[in-house]
This record gives sequence, C-alpha cells and structure tokens, in this order.
Amino acid sequence: MMAACKAVAVSATVATATERSEEAAKASTTGTAASAAASAKVAVQSAVGKTATGASATAMAGAAGASRSAAAAKLLSLSGVFAVYKPKGPTSAELLNQLKEKLLAEAGMPPQDGNKRKKQALKIGHGGTLDSAATGVLVVGIGKGTKMLTSMLSGSKKYIATGELGKATDTLDSTGKITEEKPYDQIKQEDIEGILQKFTGNIMQVPPLYSALKKDGQRLSTLMKKGEVVEAKPARPVTVYSLSLQKFQPPLFTLELSSCATVQELTRTKQGPFTLEEHALREDKWTIDGIAQSLEHCMPLLSVEPSVKKLKTEDSKVQAVSSEDKTISQVKEKDGVIGTS
Repeated sequence: MMAACKAVAVSATVATATERSEEAAKASTTGTAASAAASAKVAVQSAVGKTATGASATAMAGAAGASRSAAAAKLLSLSGVFAVYKPKGPTSAELLNQLKEKLLAEAGMPPQDGNKRKKQALKIGHGGTLDSAATGVLVVGIGKGTKMLTSMLSGSKKYIATGELGKATDTLDSTGKITEEKPYDQIKQEDIEGILQKFTGNIMQVPPLYSALKKDGQRLSTLMKKGEVVEAKPARPVTVYSLSLQKFQPPLFTLELSSCATVQELTRTKQGPFTLEEHALREDKWTIDGIAQSLEHCMPLLSVEPSVKKLKTEDSKVQAVSSEDKTISQVKEKDGVIGTS
C-alpha cells in the first residue's frame, strides 16, 4: 500500500490533469483508492501552487519594473522651481545631493556622480546659498527650471536672526572660536531700536570673510579655515527694506549694539515668492509626487511676485533683506557701535 501511494504521488507531480484522474482510478482497483486519492490531491495542489507562485513572482517583478520605469519617466519630466527646507548642518550643495539621491533611488535610477562636465540625466540646482549653520528656504530648480535660478539671486529675501551679546567669534557666528568678551548690561531695548535706521535703505556691505562667497572656485570660509590669507571682497550695494527688533532677552537679541556679539541662529523665512511656512518642503515630502505637487503650487507664483520697489514687510517682526547670502550676520564696529551690515 505504501509503495502504491508513493508511486501515485510521484506520478501526479508530472502528469497532466487527465493522467492524474487515470492514476487515481487505477489506484481504486487495488484497494488503495482513499490513500491514492489523498496523495494525488496533495501532489496536484503542490504542483499548481508552485506554478502559481512562479507566475505571481514574475508578474510582481514585471509590475515593479513597470512602476520604476513610470517613476523615472515622471521624475525626468519634472521642470520648474520649488523650495525646500534646509536644516542646520549640511551646506546647500550637500542638501541638494541628498535630494537628488533620494529622487533617483525612488525612480530606480543609478546614482549620478558630481562631475559637472558629464551630462546629468537629472538636472537640479539651487538659487541662493545658505551657509551650513543657517536654516530656512532654499529655492531649487529641476529640469529646465535650473535656467530660472539666476533671477532668484536678485529677488527679495527675509531673515530672522538671533544673536548673543557679549561674545565675538572669528567666524561671526556660533560655529567659531570666541575671540572677545565684553559686558552688555548697559544695552537697553531702546538702544537697539534707535540704531536700526542706520542699517536700512540702500547701504554698502562688505561681505564677511567667513561666507559662501568664492575665490578661485573655493569658498572664502574654506580658505580661512585652512589658514590662508584672504582679502575682503569689495563693498557691494544692498537694499535693506526693513529691520525690527523681534525680541530682547539679554544676552539674546536679533541685532547687535555697543558690544561684541555673535549670530546664534539665522533662518531665511522667504525668498522671492516662496515662504518657509507655505512652500518649503520638509525631507519627508522629498518624493517625486511631492515635488510634482509643489511645482504645480509654486510655479504660478513666479509671475505674480511684487516688485522689490513695492515690497513691504507684512510682519513688523520680520526682517527683509536683499542679498545673496547671510547679509545680517556680519558685525562691524564703527564709532564705538557694533551693528549688522
């Protein structure tokens, strides 16, 4: 009986449906019908299961491949300008590389090297550098939108800065070494408010040496950290539309006066028509669909941004500054007064 069961089971794994029925019928004439039928049923189910599993795996692989192809096609079709949120830490370029890597991975495309001379399948760029210690709105162009980024450099910008009185650093921000400490008890809120007008309107600004500006292709800040002698860039015209004191809780403040000071926090809250609250995509939204939706939302804004000549500060606590980099972080001493430039 056991031999008959095994024979039927082995036969059932390779036989056609008709042959399986015939084997079951033969088994019934030898007195092993129940056992043979059970074995045949198991064998048939196993064979069918294996076939179904293989077909399912093939179908799933095909569907995954088609999905990746569709995602890649959608990614490469994206074109325009949008905004992302830059946290403290990475440089603007590093953040852009993170964004690109994430999008390419989602689309199932191979990573791209950083060689600018090679033609890149996915074109991404940013329009206005933020230092690594700064946060906020970073405007990004994708596809043909990279050609629109130059116009963003000259657009209006808004920042909120928090500084600390009584300390000065070699980098002018919290990342540097303390070079000087002075008392600040004599500084009152009205002192700061009274000095702000000297730093509004059309002024000439000498960019800080520790900045994202470049010399011979290298950042000034990088050259300074290497110990190289770097000459200050010539003063350039900057228009500051509004400056106001947001908070005064000594030693923390938003502007500097009659002491040494260091910028602790710098956040770009607006660039062109893009605002931090409404348009800057957080990392969890760095997806192909997320950016497609953002482009649909953001692109119409580019044609309706008000002229910078008509720009007014919606919130008296927000600072509007037109400049390429962190214009409110440089501290200069003149006539015993230290202020932003």
